Amino acid sequence: MPRPKKVGALPKEGDEEFKRTNEIKTAAPLLEAIDIEGKVITADALLTQRKFAEYLREYQAHYHFTVKANQPRLLADITLYFNGRGKPDYIEDSPPEHGRIETRKIWIPAELSGYLDFPHVGQAFVIERHCEEIKSGKRSCETCYG
Repeated sequence: MPRPKKVGALPKEGDEEFKRTNEIKTAAPLLEAIDIEGKVITADALLTQRKFAEYLREYQAHYHFTVKANQPRLLADITLYFNGRGKPDYIEDSPPEHGRIETRKIWIPAELSGYLDFPHVGQAFVIERHCEEIKSGKRSCETCYG
């Protein structure tokens, strides 16, 4: 399959544009240099953008995006679905490394893929990360949606 058109050259250090460029503008041009067909591209919430998802689809790549407040409707829909989520699909207990004990709980239902208003969603997920600092006993819990 022919590669889609290039999205533009990367700004060069010293250029005025270089100072104003962030991850969103540089992600696609960086991927131009490699074959991403059939690969999974992982990105944080900053790159959870419809245009970037469409770009990856053009290259026949898959994506794994974190969803936060920059996609409020998507976050609200995923959060609502996972409210009262029940038993996790997977639990991982990591050994006590780096002074902490971590447990990850993951939920991965297939029902949301056709419902969510975001390009080419194949799977939604939620991850709960429970962490305990060994020395202090301090505990924390973080929830991540994607």
